[in-house]
Amino acid sequence: MKILSGSSNKPFAEKVSEHCFCDLVPLTVSRFNDGETCVEVHENIRGQDVFLLNSTCTPVNDSLMELLIMIDTAKRSSARRITAVIPYFGYARQDRKSASRTPITAKLVADLLTTAGADRILTMDLHAGQIQGFFNIPVDDLTSRIVFANDIRKHIIQDETTQTVFVSPDAGGVVRARKFADMFGGDIAIVDKHRPEAGKSEVMNLIGDVNGKHAILVDDIVDSGGTLCNAAQAIMDAGALSVRAYITHGVLSNGADKRIEKSALSELVISDSIPYTGSTKKIRPVSMAPLFGEAMRRITNEESVSSLFK
Repeated sequence: MKILSGSSNKPFAEKVSEHCFCDLVPLTVSRFNDGETCVEVHENIRGQDVFLLNSTCTPVNDSLMELLIMIDTAKRSSARRITAVIPYFGYARQDRKSASRTPITAKLVADLLTTAGADRILTMDLHAGQIQGFFNIPVDDLTSRIVFANDIRKHIIQDETTQTVFVSPDAGGVVRARKFADMFGGDIAIVDKHRPEAGKSEVMNLIGDVNGKHAILVDDIVDSGGTLCNAAQAIMDAGALSVRAYITHGVLSNGADKRIEKSALSELVISDSIPYTGSTKKIRPVSMAPLFGEAMRRITNEESVSSLFK
């Protein structure tokens, strides 16, 4: 196993390599004066099982291009197998034509990764499960649910009498909320929202009973935080005792930190699939590095990855 890290999430890659008991392969990412990316690997990877780790997070285009160039570098260095490890898969929100004359960028990125030379993809909590079908190579879509569930048991669930309801911020996340609820024997609720334009949302109704219960919002992405904060306020207005959120990918753009700090949320827990550099006390990152490290170890040893979640 050889692990190479891009520049988008180096601390995460270092934690993964520690779990796998191997050092990161020395690699230099440089840029020409006009912004072109250049990658050079400083160790022999010929015939090796190579894992290229890079989140396609801000700056998204630079991170994606860097990953593609890393794949091409590994291919031209005669790596035996190339696995693109993408903790946060960018461009996944455009997974279908939502209007006339719009792209399907999730499919475009899948084609780019495959054409560049990736043999398989390892990612986590894709925005839509069907994105796996955009690839003609194996895709392992890990879930943060197990790690988050352990954190919930540690920090929130105090005893068997605690009433907890898991809330989906939209109709598309009902399956995710149901899986959490089944793990804890809790109930689910759904926020019925209206999106007048991209990046904005309005809460219309709250489906389900949250009165007198501790509510936990679960979702895959938090971007500007507007939907999350509006949902949290609607839940508190409906009589909930408290509301927290467990969301996998913390994009947190356009002043989301301040918005969350002033919101009705008691806490927002995110993964480290995207580096969090803010200082808001309400936001707490939880590491997914051991999960990825174990999945990578199993891929190298040709063991089952799905059994991680049983």
